[in-house]
Amino acid sequence: MKEIRYKPIGIIHSPFKEPKGTPIQPISGKGIKATVEVFPEYEKGLQDIEGFSHIILLYHFHFSKTASLLSTPFMDDTPHGIFAIRSPNRPNPIGISIVRLININKNILHVEDLDIVDGTPLLDIKPYVPEFDTRDAKKIGWLTKNINKLPVANDDGRFT
Repeated sequence: MKEIRYKPIGIIHSPFKEPKGTPIQPISGKGIKATVEVFPEYEKGLQDIEGFSHIILLYHFHFSKTASLLSTPFMDDTPHGIFAIRSPNRPNPIGISIVRLININKNILHVEDLDIVDGTPLLDIKPYVPEFDTRDAKKIGWLTKNINKLPVANDDGRFT
């Protein structure tokens, strides 16, 4: 298969200067304010985004180390397959976060509830639509016994 390449459309600015100490999910970053700078050549693509309360950010884990198919996630002490966890050390180090859109000023999006390291390259933005994106999940795998740890879970540096 042919190689796939992506070009960043912007950069995420946050108070987290390194992975260690960063919340591991947006829900753990509740109240954290940040900005998403969309490069000027993509500004027209932001038209009408202010009508959404939440947006989905797709980004490149730029601090990611070599990919591993088995890894021990933050909220467990047992290795799991990479596709059963949300580790940044993936074959394609792509992250996804749903954040609250506070306001927009030209090409700068002001967001809240963030779990992303400062300087992270932005790959794409999509509107969050509950009717499209929310599912009534019946099972959450290994997280069933650990989901209670989420509100206070931060990166401990193990993946950098």
